Amino acid sequence: MPLPPISLKARALRLLSAREHSRMELARKLARHAEEGEDIEALLDFLEKNNWLSEERFSESLIHRRAARYGNSRIVAELQQHGIKGEALSELKAGLAEDETARCCEVWRRKFGALPRDAQERSKQMRFLLQRGFSQRAIQTAMKGVDLDELDGLGGDA
Repeated sequence: MPLPPISLKARALRLLSAREHSRMELARKLARHAEEGEDIEALLDFLEKNNWLSEERFSESLIHRRAARYGNSRIVAELQQHGIKGEALSELKAGLAEDETARCCEVWRRKFGALPRDAQERSKQMRFLLQRGFSQRAIQTAMKGVDLDELDGLGGDA
């Protein structure tokens, strides 16, 4: 005997138990399984009312997963793709801006770990960080900071 189909609410709770979802993302996933007459928007409102679906928690989760590898512009673009906008997005941008240089420096150290030998290698490193979404200012500051730290370490040994 086949199992009865899973309700939209059960499906939504199963998805939310795995990880946080944005309202837009959850609506898209549920739309594939909705039958005629089922109101996805009403279900999403119910989930938000009961605090099972939260844009704030989703945003924090996404930032936490991405911050160690990506820069502000890439993270903000991903938040926008998930429907986060307005004042919430502005607050998240401000929070990300505080430590972008430190994150940029850490990504650089994990990937390269050594000063560029020439202009071509320096360009390669800068392109990598730009593709990760770091700002020009954060990249320049991080590479200058790395240069100074490395040179100070070399100068003390000689």
